[in-house]
Amino acid sequence: MAKTITPLEGYALITQVARQATGQESFAAVNASTFVSAGETILATGTENVLNAVNIVLNRLVLAVRPYPGKFLTVQETEGGVFSNRVRKVSFYSKDALPSGYFNTDQFTNLAEGYTSGDNGGVSTKSQWEQHQPMPLEMNFVSNITWQKCITEYENQVKIAIRSIDEWTRFVEGYLQEHANDITTEREAFTRMTVLAKMANIYDNAVNNTIAPESAVNLTAAFNAYFNPGTPYTTADLLSTYLKEFTEFAVATIKEYSDRLTDRSARFHDPMAKTVGADTFHILRHTPKSEQRLILYGPLMKKVEAMVMPEVFGPNYLELGENYESVNYWQVNDGTNDMAINFTSAVYDHVTGTQIAGNNVQLDNVVGILFDRDALLTTMQLEVAHTTPIEARKGYRNTWLTYNKGAIIDQTENAILFYMAD
Repeated sequence: MAKTITPLEGYALITQVARQATGQESFAAVNASTFVSAGETILATGTENVLNAVNIVLNRLVLAVRPYPGKFLTVQETEGGVFSNRVRKVSFYSKDALPSGYFNTDQFTNLAEGYTSGDNGGVSTKSQWEQHQPMPLEMNFVSNITWQKCITEYENQVKIAIRSIDEWTRFVEGYLQEHANDITTEREAFTRMTVLAKMANIYDNAVNNTIAPESAVNLTAAFNAYFNPGTPYTTADLLSTYLKEFTEFAVATIKEYSDRLTDRSARFHDPMAKTVGADTFHILRHTPKSEQRLILYGPLMKKVEAMVMPEVFGPNYLELGENYESVNYWQVNDGTNDMAINFTSAVYDHVTGTQIAGNNVQLDNVVGILFDRDALLTTMQLEVAHTTPIEARKGYRNTWLTYNKGAIIDQTENAILFYMAD
């Protein structure tokens, strides 16, 4: 199924991810394949009859709200603009070296009496006018997801529950801050969805489609292959009894792959192989340290920091500085499945040239993801607020916020998933 250009109603997906992420719903599969190209409340003295939540009492007002900064801040957000929900990206295939016409070689005689600048019947290289066109690859990313938020403000009706203008001001500031926190949570849920979709995309391509198989790294298997191939340890063994040995190996492995991404190669992304005649060409990528982003499962890294190698967690950890981020859970915040993902993403179909829904990916222990900043990003196409006039008869106004965002997971860019599985 090709990606639709028209806006997709995203409130249900955003709500599902946000509610799982905040521990309000249990761990369950999420399908984002069409969205990417989680005491007593009142006292017995009565409440005002508008919000039905604030007591009519003349005591000191305490507001239980504070700003929430959000997570996944390392994921790049671009400004697409309201006039563009399609991102057109052009890459170029790497082309091979050509035979030299400057000398006589073991394969070609280029310099001889009476020879011209042509190929001289096939014994020489072609002339200087031989054409070698660039080979572009155009990829189109279309993601157009929209949702809204609304908050109602009453002019005077709730003031019966408030003692003074100062307290009223603090009350308004409180619910507006919580409204802002909800907005931040939904933005975070959108970015979290994009990260999870990229994780599932990497695993599905590497394991199920044998595309860039090195980009999905099973750290359990890698540890056992290196240290203990005869009687392999389980993931549970490595996360408990052999935690020190494992985390030392895991950190060293992540650093190794970080270094490898700086080399130009076709190893850690979909190279979009293209055959012309007898030759096959590939898209090659390299990712300098400055363009790398790393997100790791925080609780595991805290154990590394405290128990194993505190010196590696300085300000320039893995030489990525601020481009490194840790999170406390991936999909659901329930204390049991914090390292797990259960997600269906989209993958590129090499036969039809369109994106299709991939296989559902269920992993119990995801350690992290290392990626080129262009492999995983969100686009802000529209963010606008409109406030209604006061409703003259009932005395309230509404402020509506409309969002239109895009989620891009480019599998032609470098990205590596680190996970553990027996």
